[in-house]
Amino acid sequence: MLARALSRFRRLVLERRYVVTLHADDELDADDLTVYDLERVLLTGEIIERQRDRATAESKYRIRGKTIGGADAETVIKIGVNGKLVFLTVYTL
Repeated sequence: MLARALSRFRRLVLERRYVVTLHADDELDADDLTVYDLERVLLTGEIIERQRDRATAESKYRIRGKTIGGADAETVIKIGVNGKLVFLTVYTL
């Protein structure tokens, strides 16, 4: 099931069907990353944890991958109500 979810997430990135939250954008700036790094983390990464939001019952996924420069980084994503991928946060390790 996680492999199927990851495949869906990657397809959404390749189709440019995603949004970056303000928080994730701030974290990109703080770690001197670009949206291309964010895409690369998801495209090269693996799901390391599935989380369930207690209040909304939404699933969120922690994905660890590589930036364009080869640094290890993680992102937390979910599928929004409109079917787009939502990048909630990102950080380098």
